[in-house]
Amino acid sequence: MTLLIKGMVCNRCIYVLEQEFFNLGIKIIAIELGRVVIEDTAHDISLESIKSMLKKNGFELRYSKTQETVEKIKELVESGITMQLQSGNPTKFSSLISDKLTKNYDTLSALFSAAEGQTLEKYIILRKMEKIKELLVYTDLSMSEITHTLGYSSPAHLSNQLKKYTGFTSSYYKRIRLDKVTIIEKQSHTTKTF
Repeated sequence: MTLLIKGMVCNRCIYVLEQEFFNLGIKIIAIELGRVVIEDTAHDISLESIKSMLKKNGFELRYSKTQETVEKIKELVESGITMQLQSGNPTKFSSLISDKLTKNYDTLSALFSAAEGQTLEKYIILRKMEKIKELLVYTDLSMSEITHTLGYSSPAHLSNQLKKYTGFTSSYYKRIRLDKVTIIEKQSHTTKTF
């Protein structure tokens, strides 16, 4: 993702921002005056925290119209996933995005692909995969419940997609959950014996 930054005037600005992005846990791919390219996996870091860090250091985030649209699309994808989880009803992302941005979905999808280097459909799937991993590790929801909640046709389809995009099966993430629970129980038991 490319960020346009207002207020970068010297090499010291570059140094400061390198440190600040590092502190946020965001990997910089390239940096020059007025422009920082960060790794796409930084989507877990909120844009608000980046804006806050920039403001604290006397900089400001500038948007091109395309970047602004892409960020709105990403926010709508997150919102759509949250709506699905809360309601249990599938979200039609094409309708959600085109309705909210009052533009043709195919046009928005093409703009997103050009700006991000991946299709909007793949981005939606990857964001869902992140949420599914989170649900498997941090909740007691079964694959059937997750399948229903996120609008997949079957647990098998969801399992195949999870394996395809993450390289791991649902049982791998459930094992992580079980390991966490076991550690917490051991810590709880150890604490009570003292």
